[in-house]
Amino acid sequence: MSTLAAAVYVYELPVRLWHGINALAIVVLALTGYLIAEPLASPAGEASEHFLMGYIRFAHFAAGYILAVGFVGRIYWAYAGNEHARQIFMPPVWKAHFWDGVWHELRWYAFLAKAPRHYIGHNPLAILAMHLFVWGLLFMIVTGLALYGEGAGQQSWQFALFTSWVLAAFGDSQTVHTWHHLAMWFIVCFVLIHVYVAVREEKLSGQSMLSTIATGWRTFKNNEPIDDAE
Repeated sequence: MSTLAAAVYVYELPVRLWHGINALAIVVLALTGYLIAEPLASPAGEASEHFLMGYIRFAHFAAGYILAVGFVGRIYWAYAGNEHARQIFMPPVWKAHFWDGVWHELRWYAFLAKAPRHYIGHNPLAILAMHLFVWGLLFMIVTGLALYGEGAGQQSWQFALFTSWVLAAFGDSQTVHTWHHLAMWFIVCFVLIHVYVAVREEKLSGQSMLSTIATGWRTFKNNEPIDDAE
């Protein structure tokens, strides 16, 4: 535990860009994915004049590819960036201090702990939650490409790399669709909790959250002691 200056540079530009692009892509994917699962009623008039569900599917596929490309870039930056860029990919689950921090954060968010602990990067609970989120994104990307490859055909690279073995692992296409849809709700719930926690920490913890992901700088009030998430 140490005392640092009132402002520390934490999140580099590639991390902040990934966060923003990821957020927009997830919003588009969730909305269009829901409409794909629950299609809109056919519009009136000549069918050749309407392509509504086609546009919705195109937006879904485009956002999915943006998510996948951004994920690959984020994995690269986990190794090329600073230590905070690696936290969500490699949580120190073998350290007792890490789990003590997770327990404290659970108590803090449940209004059972009297005071927050301050961290330069993510706190231990956030690291653990973001790590699960990373696996959730990977699951959505793999199953999404598998389903896309099914429609693109056996000659497509999506079918060759994903569809064949994913369908075999799940048993059939409908099961993949079901799990892909359920995982969407996992992502949606995570995003809602993530936003709530960020706003709550901004107000109650004495350290910046919302402005940090925009500027990269974390600020602390009164030079409070800083804990180590790892």
